[in-house]
Amino acid sequence: MIARIVVWVILLIVLPDVYLYVHFVRHRTRPLRWWITMLWWTTSVGMIAYTVGLSCVKSFIPDNFAWIEVYLFLAVILINPKAVFAVCSLVGSAWCRFRHTSINRGNRVGVILAGLLVLVSVYGLTVGPRKLHVTHVNLYFKDLPSEFEGYKIVQFSDAHVGTFNLFMHGILVQDVDSIIAQKADLICFTGDLVDVRASEIYPCRSTLARLARESGAPVYSILGNHDYSAYLNASPVENRENEKELQEQERQLGWKLLMNEHAVIHRGNDSIVIGGEENEGSRRFPKKSDLSKTLRGVGPRAFLIMLQHDPTAWDDSIRPYSHARLTLCGHTHGGQIDILGLRPTRLSYREDNGLYQKKGCYLYVSSGIGALIPFRFGATPDIVVITLHRKSE
Repeated sequence: MIARIVVWVILLIVLPDVYLYVHFVRHRTRPLRWWITMLWWTTSVGMIAYTVGLSCVKSFIPDNFAWIEVYLFLAVILINPKAVFAVCSLVGSAWCRFRHTSINRGNRVGVILAGLLVLVSVYGLTVGPRKLHVTHVNLYFKDLPSEFEGYKIVQFSDAHVGTFNLFMHGILVQDVDSIIAQKADLICFTGDLVDVRASEIYPCRSTLARLARESGAPVYSILGNHDYSAYLNASPVENRENEKELQEQERQLGWKLLMNEHAVIHRGNDSIVIGGEENEGSRRFPKKSDLSKTLRGVGPRAFLIMLQHDPTAWDDSIRPYSHARLTLCGHTHGGQIDILGLRPTRLSYREDNGLYQKKGCYLYVSSGIGALIPFRFGATPDIVVITLHRKSE
């Protein structure tokens, strides 16, 4: 993960430290106090060494996720605030030269912004990922089979259980408790069960298995981009074994894994169809979806609900080429940062979080319960409870 941006991270470490040392540290230390200079640069050298070490890891992330957790915490304390302050100070210095004044207000602004950044970052790494919001949505359809009036679907997504395994297993237990408490008729998981490896499921297998065992509802699942071996950096044989193991583990949880296939759910004399596509694969992610295969044999009058990890598929293929009335997706994590509706994922996705409607068809994009990087600020982890209703004529 770090290897892709290692040069930029090293520059982020070095350049602010050079600026701050030249302008604030060097001229305030007496020659005999060499230890201050040594301490200052020891921090930088240590973070550079840490960064280079992580960049040399063969896989996308280290086997022990604690290395990433510690690195992120050090970054928000030692790297990011200095970078913010240095930029503000530099801009303030340029403004002083332009206005011929000696008061650099950029320093004051930099202190405030750096302090806010530390507070936001610490909250985002500690409190944010441990929250959960249960969203309730009522949807109305003219063609909903009458037996499915009031049918309750609980969707959860993006568990990334490898991240939960380290310090947050109790949070995963609480999330599973919340899902079971909804007393759903159907539970849907829309992909990214793991970060990288199928073995991440082992420590939380009993917790995840409770969904099928205790909820009384069938659990249907699909694969997300992390559920393939794109991030494993292993041989083709090892990659295939990893994917096979993950799929087998999901089935052993009692979940019904849909891989470009569908299932029919009966209630009385009526039925609905659940279609489960593999990952759509927009941009750099694995492309495994096959809509025609998924819906082979599904009649045009069937009430169809689609599961797809990547929400770009809704506009690109599902809505134009199927009669799906409701599509459930994840993948975006709600941007993981949401400040007054501003999310980084809005730059890349037309539909990135929440409920969308076009021409009588609905899409819900879950922000998920987890993430590879356990950071949340504003974009609270969620499960969604969707209740289907029959619209009166």
